[in-house]
This record gives sequence, C-alpha cells and structure tokens, in this order.
Amino acid sequence: MKRMAALLIFMFLLPGLKGKDLIELVESIPLETTLDNADIRNTQDVWLGMIRSAKKTLDFGEFYISHQEGESLTPVLDAVVLAADRGVKVRFIVDGNMYKTYPGTADKLNEHRNIDVRIYDLSRITGGVLHAKYFIVDDKEIFLGSQNFDWRALDHIHELGIRIRNRELTGFYRELFELDWALAAKGADTEGLLKDIAAAKDLQDFRVNSHEYGDVRLIPTASNPKIIYHVPNWDETQLINMIAAAEHTVKIQLLSYKPLSGKELYSALDLELRKAAARGVKIDMILSDWNYASPGIDYIKSLHAIPNIEIRFSTIPDYSGGYIGYARVEHCKYMVVDSKTTWIGTSNWSKSYFHNGRNLGIILENGPLSERVSQLFMKSWESGYCRPVEADKAYQTKVIEE
Repeated sequence: MKRMAALLIFMFLLPGLKGKDLIELVESIPLETTLDNADIRNTQDVWLGMIRSAKKTLDFGEFYISHQEGESLTPVLDAVVLAADRGVKVRFIVDGNMYKTYPGTADKLNEHRNIDVRIYDLSRITGGVLHAKYFIVDDKEIFLGSQNFDWRALDHIHELGIRIRNRELTGFYRELFELDWALAAKGADTEGLLKDIAAAKDLQDFRVNSHEYGDVRLIPTASNPKIIYHVPNWDETQLINMIAAAEHTVKIQLLSYKPLSGKELYSALDLELRKAAARGVKIDMILSDWNYASPGIDYIKSLHAIPNIEIRFSTIPDYSGGYIGYARVEHCKYMVVDSKTTWIGTSNWSKSYFHNGRNLGIILENGPLSERVSQLFMKSWESGYCRPVEADKAYQTKVIEE
C-alpha cells in the first residue's frame, strides 16, 4: 500500500517537475519493523525508476555487489542488464578487497555486452577502501546513501539515501568517478594520476530550486583528501563546520562511531561534539548494536557521560524467516543540525573513512527537508528498538557473520 501511494503521488507531481531540480529522500526498512514512512519511497523502487530511465550512461561506484537469486536485488540487476541491451553504457567500480568476498555477480556483469566492471585496489593507493555507494544516470542525476548494492540493504537493513537531479551538482561526483575509474584501470599510472589532481581551494556549492523543498543550498562532500579536487569539500571539514555552527540540536545516526583508531585517538569529530555540548547544544546519537566491542564501547560510554549528550543503541530484531548475516542492523549515516542543515553520506565515523577511503556525502541547507529528516530520527529514537547506553553494563560483542 505504501509503495503504491508513494508512486501515485510521484506520478502526480511529475508534470510539475519540468524545469525543476529533484531532491528525494530514499529509505530501506527492515521487514517486520515499524520504521516505515508512507511518504518516502523504498530503495528498490527508486533504483528501478532511475535505471530504467537511463538513455546513455549508468556509472556505479559501489563497495561491493551481493546478490541472492529471488531477493529484491534481482529486478535491479535485471534492469541494469536491460539498460545495457538497449545501448546504455554501464560501468561499475567495486572495491578490490570486497570483490574477493563477492566476485560472482561482478564477474557475470562484466561478461555482458555494454557493461564494464573495474576492481579498485584503493588500499594499495591510500590504505583505504572504496566505501562509497552511489550511481549516476546520464550525467544529470545521482543516488547516494548508506545503501550498498546488496540484496540485504533493500529488505533487511535500515538505510537512508538521497536522489538528486541536478546536472551541475552531479558533475562534482562524476569528476570523482572518472578519477577512480582511471585509477582502477589495469596498468594505471597511479603516480601520474595523483599528481594531475589540481586541488582547488574553493568550496564547491550549488543552489537549486527543487519541487519538493523549494530553494536548497547543496554542498557535495567527499573523502579522502588525497583523491578529491576541492579540498574544502572534504567530509571531515564539512562535518566539523556543521557541528561548530550548531546552536540548539544535533541529531546523528550511524552504523558505527569509533574515536579510537588502532592505538591512536581520532578526536576531530569527538572533540567537536564535546565542545558543542559544553556550549549547551543538545546532542542525540543513534548507533547500531555492532558497537559493543571493547575498547570502542568505553569511548562511546565516555561520550554518553557528557552533559547534553545522549547515545542510544539500536537493535533490529531477527527476521522470522531465519538468521541473516551482516543484516538486521542500523546502517544509516546522517546528521541534522538545528533542523536546518542535513548531511547524508556513506561514511561511518572513524578515521579511516575520512582519511583513507573513498566516501561521498551531501549537505543540504533547507528547513523543510531537515525537519523531515529530524522526524525520521525521532521515529527511530522513540521506537522500541533503541535503548540508552548503560555505563555499568558489560556489553557482549554481537555476532554478525554469515
């Protein structure tokens, strides 16, 4: 019922979108939970619509591809193949480390006419992974968010992403795709490609007039600084700026939050949150129950103990159809400041995501959109799945493997 209602609303609005930019929040809701929102379309529906609309190109930058026949990724992959069959040029970049775990679907796609897949060994170049999750359609619209190209991300993981149709903004991400595509080529001149990056000192931002939310200022973000063109658009810098500007509230939802990086304290974001709390900003954070491992749990307890900061762990119940590894979890990655500004991204909050890996994000300065994301946060916050951190509790590391 929710999908049909949302589709009818979208079709009704479609004639009015001509000449307007499109901004659409996109969610994945674990089956058998109460987190669904009738006005926000599900990931599979949005992906299918975007892929089926492609006329010339589809460019995917994905952490990995995980497919199980008969599950919700099947029609998505079918749509990609049909796009290639009608002449659309399809390119995939997937992370080299994760490809070793999930090679099958990537290899099968690579064998198909008009589909090229490159394996990106970013760990050799910057010590990180291609952790971004995005795709670009015809150089004019982009989807990015926490959703991996994974059947579980459609039906068994809580995710938040965003679809944006604006050619100029999409160009920011397309430039990074082309860099990664070149770096992922066999025999690539890695040193030469990195030297050719002319890092600009200006912030790239865009102002659009969207049908859904009116005027929106968009700041695209990316990591890491070794492989981005506009240094001020670095995710870490922009997240710090957002927190530093907070006057009343900060709401954060993440898979994981790790101030400890090996034996090094990664304090950039942690310190900014503590400073905001000290000046009276109320900070609420939802983390998944994958954060129970020691010693990270102790750093989370430390942050939770700060006045004006409350952290809750989210536990998604197992599926009635049986245990599913690497699923049934809170995987969203976003922040809302003062219900005015929102960041949606692909990074968990630990050093390697910002300093070594390839991640993308987007900052949206707009009240109505930020208020809607705040409402999504509160729905999770007040649900039966979230429980406050308990300082004296001995948390047991959760088993998440298949």
